Amino acid sequence: MKVLFMGTPDFAVPVLKAVSDKYEVTAVISQPDRPKGRGKKLQPTPVKVFAESKNIPVYQPERIKSEEFTAFLRTIEADIYVVVAYGQILSQEILDIPPLGCVNVHGSLLPKYRGAAPIQWSVINGDEKTGVTIMYMDKNCDTGDMILKEEMDILPDDTYESLHDRMAPIGAETLMRALELIEKGEARAEKQDDSLSTHAPMITKDMGLIDWSRRSEEIRNKIRGFNPTPCAFTHYDDEVLKIYRAEKAEGYELGENGEILAVDKKKGFIVGTGDGALLITEVQAKGGKRMAAADYMRGHSVEIGKILK
Repeated sequence: MKVLFMGTPDFAVPVLKAVSDKYEVTAVISQPDRPKGRGKKLQPTPVKVFAESKNIPVYQPERIKSEEFTAFLRTIEADIYVVVAYGQILSQEILDIPPLGCVNVHGSLLPKYRGAAPIQWSVINGDEKTGVTIMYMDKNCDTGDMILKEEMDILPDDTYESLHDRMAPIGAETLMRALELIEKGEARAEKQDDSLSTHAPMITKDMGLIDWSRRSEEIRNKIRGFNPTPCAFTHYDDEVLKIYRAEKAEGYELGENGEILAVDKKKGFIVGTGDGALLITEVQAKGGKRMAAADYMRGHSVEIGKILK
């Protein structure tokens, strides 16, 4: 079975590796290289880097739905398209090209968390379970018929990064089982129940602002879900302070929302919330490096009574 693979970030790399180990990958489609870092140098996508290491042809259209590129796709031999976090919406014209259809690896138990950021929202919302769904693609967003699901636990200390890293190989394993069923003609697709669907919109930097009037657990979940990117943040003396990790703090009287209630030189500083307090344990100041809050306090003044906003 010949496969055309579409994907862009790190999450897609284990899937591409698994597919290329068993099947002939005739081409890889990835997002264009983008400038990153302080030098704004063009950086290849993780999928592109892996594909080139395996001598797989890589194409990076600005608009995959253009007439020119759609016509070009028809010239590439492929029985099926595998799409993993590619980053562009496919037209029905493209979906109709491969004889065995287009399948997608999605980071949630559909129909829950349709959309661009299912892994992050599952952490932000404090879920205890999530998983991977392999589905046939249709013209709408994550609404296609489901082939396989694999459930997994969200651990109490999981961040977006750690859950993402644990989910990627599970997505690869589940996809390979689905491809085997498709190849044998034994795949049994199940329609989604639209009434149970929830939306997982794209995460933006401005969403990371912490509202200290919320419950401690809600704030902590947000910090976990935004770690490492785009990162939850607050303001100390009008300067942005990124917050990477926090723990629930017991035994503190309620103060003002965002008030620094106490300082623990070995662990971090305690901040008042809507229903208690949080111990902030890992931070990053503007222009500085990510570090333990205890290390941050050695070079920065953290005053009891200050209000984070």
